[in-house]
Amino acid sequence: MPGPIQSIQRAAEVLKLLAHGGAHQLSVAEISRALDLAKPTVHGILRTLHEVGFVEQEVEGGKYRLGAALFQIGTSYLDGNELRAKALNWSDTLAMRAREAVRIGVMHGRHVLVVHHVFRPDNSRQALDTGALLPWHATALGKVLVAFGEWPEGELRRFTRHTLAEAELEAALDVIRDRDWGYDLHELVEGEASIAAPIRDRRGVVVGAVGVSGPVERLCEAPDQPPRLELVSYVREAARSVSRELGGLSW
Repeated sequence: MPGPIQSIQRAAEVLKLLAHGGAHQLSVAEISRALDLAKPTVHGILRTLHEVGFVEQEVEGGKYRLGAALFQIGTSYLDGNELRAKALNWSDTLAMRAREAVRIGVMHGRHVLVVHHVFRPDNSRQALDTGALLPWHATALGKVLVAFGEWPEGELRRFTRHTLAEAELEAALDVIRDRDWGYDLHELVEGEASIAAPIRDRRGVVVGAVGVSGPVERLCEAPDQPPRLELVSYVREAARSVSRELGGLSW
């Protein structure tokens, strides 16, 4: 069998780097340093990716970001994802009951990939998170997924003064395993909280998580208190319903 094609490998590395940068745009020099590639090589890769719409270049400054064509491909994958398809109706119901935004996530390396996002059912301006990568250790979705999976390697970045350290995380994951749901409080964004529960397939394996997120004053009885049990019950019921759709529960 022929070996891997180096140019494709390098293009994939460039796309992954831009993806991890989020909204931050990168220059040829920054990409060159990060991937230890010559600038002419990076420029050639970016020029090709730009021609097919996989990257875009800002007019002022000339930095690069992921392009719309790549997002369309990702959306096609998400549309075909069985978990997302089975969860559509239940996530809409959860958003209406909880009156909060709903996200469904799966593990993607060291991050949580949001495969579906339902807006909070009000008239406020909101940004679509489908396709976003969230830090696992600072989100309820991520902690639930890791509690029933493997601990990803890598540094645990502190986003706020409430972001849990490794020892605290280990204890939190033990609690999640015991009660089958988890939450975060001010851990990713100060003033925000989230609740999540695991989704299981026909083998009983946790294949995703569903949760709600919003301001702590709406999700919790007090800013430093756990989430309201009514919302927890809504989230757990949604997770069980999606699990039944996937054959994970027989009742």
